[in-house]
Amino acid sequence: MKLEHLLLGILLIKPRTGYEISRYMEMEGVFMRPRTHMSQVYRSLAQMAERGWVSFAVSTRPGAQDAKIYRTTPVGRDVFMSWLTSDYRPTLEAVNYEFRARMFFSGFLGPDALLALIEIEIDARKRQISKYRYRDRTIEADPDSSFDIELVTLVEDHHHEGGTAAMDVMIGRLEKLHKLITEHARRGEATDAGNQSF
Repeated sequence: MKLEHLLLGILLIKPRTGYEISRYMEMEGVFMRPRTHMSQVYRSLAQMAERGWVSFAVSTRPGAQDAKIYRTTPVGRDVFMSWLTSDYRPTLEAVNYEFRARMFFSGFLGPDALLALIEIEIDARKRQISKYRYRDRTIEADPDSSFDIELVTLVEDHHHEGGTAAMDVMIGRLEKLHKLITEHARRGEATDAGNQSF
């Protein structure tokens, strides 16, 4: 996932100035891509404008510097949707920023696509558990080494227990979210069916 994908999606939701986008990336965007600097945002916007992915209108402001209000073009929308609908490949990281971004932008796709994305993530995490949770975690060191195996074992056991609990909570929350989205989609279908009966 590139910064450009996030910027295109953010601008599809609402046109914004470069400053507004930078502020967004510092607050909400940090959960989809940490450490995004204002200079990166402006550089990406300039490159995206050159490629025809975004356009801008200049807004004159009395007593202040004029501002460019950016919006995603149809070409930019195609680039964004191509990324959003591409195959998702889960990673081992505890915090997967691309997964978080795809979940947020699923508002462009609907419940079915979001459910499929969540199922992929749950399946990947369960496979991760089966591969790593019960592995042999014995630490071996040369007897002449000054390496304190008891101390490191204590630390590693603590990390393992924390990781195990966090993974279980994550899967439980994803399964709960899956259920909530399924119920939401069913309510929408029932409402649509009721509206068609008139």
